Amino acid sequence: MPLVRISKLLSSRGICSRREADRYIEQGFVFLNGKQVTELGAKALPDQHIELRSLGKKIQENKKTILLNKPVGFISHADDEKKYKPAASLITKSNFFGKDKIGALNFKLAPAGRLDIDSTGLLVLTEDGVIAREIIQENSAIEKEYLVRVAGKIVDKGLNLLNFGLSLDGKPLKKASVTWMNENQLQFILKEGKKRQIRRMCELVGLKVTGLKRVRIGKVKLADLPLGKWRFLGDKEHF
Repeated sequence: MPLVRISKLLSSRGICSRREADRYIEQGFVFLNGKQVTELGAKALPDQHIELRSLGKKIQENKKTILLNKPVGFISHADDEKKYKPAASLITKSNFFGKDKIGALNFKLAPAGRLDIDSTGLLVLTEDGVIAREIIQENSAIEKEYLVRVAGKIVDKGLNLLNFGLSLDGKPLKKASVTWMNENQLQFILKEGKKRQIRRMCELVGLKVTGLKRVRIGKVKLADLPLGKWRFLGDKEHF
């Protein structure tokens, strides 16, 4: 049985991300079969007992994940050129949606996936590398659901093509679930997220997107979260 880097094992077991694992090893919080791991790049057998102890475990358990109903005009990621407003700028006390009192917002949040500037709906921002990886990894099985308003006349068999048969950037798209909600609105359920994918898919079948809202990521729904407001991911919520 081949040896595997301990940071990779911690990540594959859903304990922390590889980057977080390296940081915890440096700080002395990782133990292999009860012995402290002190060397970056250290390896172990896949079935060996590895655990995160002490402050490292507490840090990991206290990492925050936030759900935001992003409005149009905000971008998911920070803008180095400062041309656009990042969605994280909406994470303020006045925009909190909940009854509990909250303390200082000293979070180091990163978006888990993208939602373009012209779209609204559910955006996940997290400190937890495990959650981020779960959502954005290339072969993620997590569904993303969108309600999409469209204009124009769809081409013959266009709905079939939206479900399966289109390619973007020279690569075939994975199977999707696309259905009509009414005469000018489609429901898209995808397991991938290429740049402006839904808008480009619609263009290929003769439709123009006039409004796009993400309403679900995995098992987590946007539900009644108001536009521009945010809340914490609940302890019993899982993607």
